[in-house]
Parts: sequence; structure tokens; C-alpha cells
Amino acid sequence: MEIIEVLPELSLLRFPVGQAYLWRDGDGLTLIDAGPIGAGALIADAVTGLGLHPRDVRRIVLTHFHEDHAGGAGEFAALSGAPVLAHRLDAPFVRGDAPGPPPLFEEWELPIHAEAAKLLPPPSVLPVRPAEVVEVADGEVLDFGGGARVVSVPGHTEGSIGLHLPGRGVLFTGDAVAASPVDGQVMMGVFNLDRERTLGSFRKLAALDSEVACFGHGDPVRANASAVLRAATERDRVGPA
Repeated sequence: MEIIEVLPELSLLRFPVGQAYLWRDGDGLTLIDAGPIGAGALIADAVTGLGLHPRDVRRIVLTHFHEDHAGGAGEFAALSGAPVLAHRLDAPFVRGDAPGPPPLFEEWELPIHAEAAKLLPPPSVLPVRPAEVVEVADGEVLDFGGGARVVSVPGHTEGSIGLHLPGRGVLFTGDAVAASPVDGQVMMGVFNLDRERTLGSFRKLAALDSEVACFGHGDPVRANASAVLRAATERDRVGPA
């Protein structure tokens, strides 16, 4: 796992597939997404590296239920005691009450997904499920970063969310938006349930004022994020990078 400082109070945790973020408010942390199965101990090490204890993590916020974002949630919740937060439409899949619906792949996405799957734990390895999942809703404000507003962004999954910290100019998009690993260009995320709804969610996020944008995949935009996202929606860059 690679640890990258985005801001003095924000660290990116990069896994072979996907990434998570640690936001620091004084002696308290918020984890946004939790990586794949097996990531719990790695996240705990990252927290320790910041001079804190896993129990200093106040909450684990999941942008959606996919295994590269929620697979480590139960593991780290057990280590930290932190509650796991997810939108009500994705919460049943995070809890393991039912299998989540698979994406509707574009033909060009299939080889990309096959390569990514090779880097994830095999399907026979089951995730540790969190003991409790707290459901959050669109417009709810979470107590970190000066107030983090939950933004419903359906399309990648029905219960996908972003997080907007208007007082800090920071936006977490989940997988509604990504940065291409080829050229760094911002684009709509891939492997969606509904491509058109995801594009609408991308535009919704781009309309928010933000200086820094953090994606589920790819390098963050560290300056003028709103302008970069709006330009990307105008290019309609939603095909293969």
C-alpha cells in the first residue's frame, strides 16, 4: 500500500486496486472507503504512522459497496471500533444481507475489469462484515472537516455517495468520477449500473465548488478542481481513456 499526502490533514491510501482516504481533525480521524479484503491491518498501520491509534478513527464512510472500497471495512471496524456509514441503498450489501447487483459492462470495459480482478482477493475469500452499518442520506452533514455533506450520486451503484467539505474546498467523488491511469485526464468512472445516471452524477459533483477533488481511482486534482471537473463533463470524456 502506498501512502500519499494530499493535504496536511488528508492522506491517500493506494491499494493495487482502488484507494481510501484518511482525514485528520486534530486527534480524530475519518476513513473514507476501506480498500479491498485484507486492507484492515494496512489501514491500521497507516493510522499508527500518523502518530495515532486505530481507535482514534471516529467513523468509516463508504462511498459504495464494491469490494475494492468496502472489502476492508469490517476488518478495520473490528480493529478500531469505528462505525461504518453507508447510504441506505447500499447498506444491505455492505452488511452482507444480499449480494449487490453487478455492473452493466460496456464492451470496452471487460478486459479492464478482468485485469483489475486479478489484483483482488479470489471470490472464495469472504469479507469480514461490519457488526453495524449506520445509514446516511443525501444532504446529511457529517461531523468532520468542518462539516461534510453527503451527496447522493447514483449510477455507479444505486447508493453511491460523494462527500463535499465546502469549508475546506474538498470533494470526495467515490467512483462516479476517476482520473485515467494513462494520461491523468478526469473522466466518468467505469463499471457502472447505469451509465446515464452516472454521467448525471458526475455533472452534479462538477457543479459543486471545490479546490481539491479525490477519486476512488486515480490521482486527485489538487487545484481548481471545480473547473477541471466541469471541463471534463463538457468534453463528455466517458469512453476508454
